Amino acid sequence: MPRKPTPEEIETAMLALVTERGAGKNLDPTEVARVVGGDKPDEWGPLMGLVRQVAVRLMKQGRIVILRKGRPADPDDFRGIYRLTLPPSPEA
Repeated sequence: MPRKPTPEEIETAMLALVTERGAGKNLDPTEVARVVGGDKPDEWGPLMGLVRQVAVRLMKQGRIVILRKGRPADPDDFRGIYRLTLPPSPEA
């Protein structure tokens, strides 16, 4: 049975992926789960709840933005498919 990644490992992967993707681009949260969990759905699928929790915490810290239908979502109240992106730069 594979080891369950920690929230810190998920945070590190999430921040690395959104930074690598760059400003103005977004990321499917399943990509984060696949990096830390593995390529098979039964490996990364169970991590999606934890990925979401980490995303919410990072959005509240202003480190990422959760997008829903292309717009920033309320981190305390969003459902369905979402994407992750970097916050707008202060110069923007």
